[in-house]
Amino acid sequence: MIRFRLKELMADKSFTEGRRVTYEEISAETGINRTTLSKIANVKGYNTTTDNLDALCRYFGCSVGDVAEYVEE
Repeated sequence: MIRFRLKELMADKSFTEGRRVTYEEISAETGINRTTLSKIANVKGYNTTTDNLDALCRYFGCSVGDVAEYVEE
């Protein structure tokens, strides 16, 4: 199963920048709907598009492997 690490990325960015990073901010910067971001972060097994992964990688300045990882079920 693919597990998204959005919450971890948000926490890391919040810590590094010394401020709170919200779904609303990410949505405004990436064009990804806030509801979609919430589903990526909270729904086990959620399926998203490569466009969304690309936008998240661009926003967080990371690779796909930092946004998503494979875990055994």
